[in-house]
Amino acid sequence: MTKESLSPQEWKERGNSEFNKGNLEEALSCYTNAINLTKDENAEKAIFFKNRAAVHLKQLEYDKAVKDCDEALKICPSDPKALFRRCQALDALERFEEAYRDARYVINADPNNKAIKPIIARLHEIVQERHRQNSRVSAKVSQMFELAFDMHTDKEKRETAMNNLLVLSREKAGAEVMFSEHVVTKIAKLLKTEKNEEVTLAAIRIIAELCKENVTRTDAIIREVGIPWFLEIINSKNEERVNAAQYCMQTILNAYSGLKNKPDSQPDKELCEKYKKEIDTLLSCLVYSTTSRTIYGEARDAIIELLIRNIHYTALNWAERLIEIRGIQRLMEVASELPEYKYESAMEITDSTRTVTSVCFARIYENMYYDAAKDRFTNAIDDFIKDKLITPDLESKVRVVVAITTLLLGPLDVGNSIIAKEGVMEMILVMAGTDDILQQKVACECIIAAASKKDKATSIINQGVNILKKLYQSKDDSIRVRALVGLCKIGSSGGNDATFRPFADGATKKLAEACRRFLINPKKQKDMRKWAVEGLSYLTFDAEVKEKLIDDKDAIQAMIELAKTGDKSVVYGVVTTLVNLCNAYDKQEIIPEMVELAKFAKQHIPEEHELDDDDFVNKRLCVLGKAGVTSALVALSKTDSQNSKELIARVFNAICSQQDVRGIVVQQGGAKVLLPLALEGTPKGKKQASQALARLGITINPEVAFPGQRIYEVIRPLINLLDPECSALENFEALMALCNVAGINDAVRKRILDEGGLQKIENYMYEEHEMLRRAATQCITNLVMCEETIQFFEKENDRVKYLVILCEEEDVDTSMAAAGALAMVTSFSKIACLKIFDVKRWPEVLRFLLANPNPDIQHRGVVVVLNMMKSTKEVACRLVETDIMEILMALTKSNTVEKQEVKKLASEALEAASKWKVIEKCDDSANAAE
Repeated sequence: MTKESLSPQEWKERGNSEFNKGNLEEALSCYTNAINLTKDENAEKAIFFKNRAAVHLKQLEYDKAVKDCDEALKICPSDPKALFRRCQALDALERFEEAYRDARYVINADPNNKAIKPIIARLHEIVQERHRQNSRVSAKVSQMFELAFDMHTDKEKRETAMNNLLVLSREKAGAEVMFSEHVVTKIAKLLKTEKNEEVTLAAIRIIAELCKENVTRTDAIIREVGIPWFLEIINSKNEERVNAAQYCMQTILNAYSGLKNKPDSQPDKELCEKYKKEIDTLLSCLVYSTTSRTIYGEARDAIIELLIRNIHYTALNWAERLIEIRGIQRLMEVASELPEYKYESAMEITDSTRTVTSVCFARIYENMYYDAAKDRFTNAIDDFIKDKLITPDLESKVRVVVAITTLLLGPLDVGNSIIAKEGVMEMILVMAGTDDILQQKVACECIIAAASKKDKATSIINQGVNILKKLYQSKDDSIRVRALVGLCKIGSSGGNDATFRPFADGATKKLAEACRRFLINPKKQKDMRKWAVEGLSYLTFDAEVKEKLIDDKDAIQAMIELAKTGDKSVVYGVVTTLVNLCNAYDKQEIIPEMVELAKFAKQHIPEEHELDDDDFVNKRLCVLGKAGVTSALVALSKTDSQNSKELIARVFNAICSQQDVRGIVVQQGGAKVLLPLALEGTPKGKKQASQALARLGITINPEVAFPGQRIYEVIRPLINLLDPECSALENFEALMALCNVAGINDAVRKRILDEGGLQKIENYMYEEHEMLRRAATQCITNLVMCEETIQFFEKENDRVKYLVILCEEEDVDTSMAAAGALAMVTSFSKIACLKIFDVKRWPEVLRFLLANPNPDIQHRGVVVVLNMMKSTKEVACRLVETDIMEILMALTKSNTVEKQEVKKLASEALEAASKWKVIEKCDDSANAAE
């Protein structure tokens, strides 16, 4: 019978059959087919909905169960089963009042329903308690309202009252009461005149809490105050206020789209479609506000950051929508803004604005997944440039060059395509050759940005190097430092290849010394020090420059202090310099055969400098760690650039490779920053951050390195390193760290199991590599302290069998770990005791353990035998049939046994055998002893 020929009733019968077998997906499909084939709203269709709701309940899809029950009740309003199932779903969703309502309906419709009676009794207590709690909360809210919103109340009391309201808003009861008491209206009115920043911050955060994961409240709040109101409250120079308002707007988007504040969260497509209009309105408001002349630079940065954070979600489709609403042109307008042009309609920008905008361009372009979309992006850029260059005035040309520079810092390919257009490079070079300081400055910056790749640098060398040398002779320091960076960049175009030098010998050292003078001079403006660090970021490919710089304490400290300012425009320069100093970049694997082939073909062969040997690198890492580089990395990690985050993770990982400085990394907040870096970002960045966390977890007590909730958060990054794509070192360090983490408590061990850690760890017990095998076995030893782990060993598998085999390992530590794990498993599980006999050589293994010269292994062995002897008579009998009993008796009498505990346990094993009455000698020997 084909799918099409089945009637709705037959689909229902098939669904019932699959449901009874436990095949929930098949049952769900059958009931759905029955619903789709039934056009009339009749009693049969209500049954189909009820049945599908039962499947959703089994799958823990409570929202879907409620919806199906709603549909069934539309057709049959008093159906007891539909009411009961909706009651169960609402109860699971903690919508207790609604669940209690349905339970009462069920009792009214079916007074003899025994299943509902305990549920209604429990729900009655919950509802009554919640009512009492709501009454208390309501009184507390009213009291806090009186204090917080009365401008004549004492300042400290108002602050305390508003912060108390914030705490209440985080609780479900408090949020409901406050919302029903029109707290949003009160806050909107208050913020028009409020001068106290503490009160303002708490008020904004209250709105965010009300919106959090509650689309109904969010929608009501937006309808009441409107999105422009949120753009007003974000408009501030106060960093905390801007961050609070930015978080509030993100929370609104999360509510509409179903996003959660988790790294791997994705929008709900159904929600996005349902609230498409609201989400589009939010995007439009954000985009139009980017070029607002009435907002502060800090607010502009925060708004662009919001675009960056959400641009990559396919369900939102913001990347393509930005092009449709001319968002690219608006961002180019921001990218072209210069502080030097101060006039009435100028935009206020910060030192970080252009950097943030370049990151936004890069993220948008990354999400242009097909050629037509990329073409639309490029065309939007072209439109902006053409519009600017229609008027031949100087300001337009300068702005175009500044915008191109910003592009080159983001989607490099797009920037390079613009540079390659006829007349653009010529215009830049002409500007660089003028006597006008501003033109020289912007042209110099563009040349620096354009020389990003070796092939591009070649054309710049041919056309621009003489101009840069000329500009370096300028009396204006701002021009000199930019020209210096350009020369540094061209000078470093060979990377870390010691044989490639575009300039004469010694030139890079002289350039580095010039950068150093700008960097350490406290009289120089921060802008010049920023450029000096960027120059060093190119020059430090040279090993001699690295060694000279690492010995210069003043320069290192100046660089760290510059990073700690949090200016996003310094991120690239500082982090790249640190990556070079740490040799934390990807190194090309050198294959001897390929080298010989290259020599034969007379091809250039890159060579690493002797000053980049491990000894020199390790010294540099220790110097940086002790100089406080972690504090600089913590400040720089606030960047939105995923590539910069990867570089930060690389530096962290390199520093953490040195055991001596791991404690400093933790003290200065490194572990806290590494967690988000390990969960979000580029694949390489996540891997680097995860390995850094593993290294911290190996040598530092995990409870110190990852206090509180962090101990649970670090588990996933560590498990992610247990992947065939990772190196053996990364696998080993992850296993070592997980072993330490698993030794903390049962809650942590359960989290490892929930993350699928057991299976991944076990895979390495079969590795040929001795250290990997040992680390995995030691990790399992700690995991089996959790009862849930024991259940895995009791199932139909060879887990116990392999532990027994590993007990005979030549490596003492592996043998000890396997015996320890076996001792733990057998102490909890009789099934595991019986499974030991699955190993053909089990008597030899037990002999090996009991007679082992290592007292620790011997101790574990006698515990295993004792556990087996105590488990069941069947197991005891099989033990007695071997010479194990003689070995136990020998142990009780031996004078060479190092641990007295071994003798005691051996005696207990013999007594256990005696209790099963499988041996007679125990009593005789006991009488003889008397």
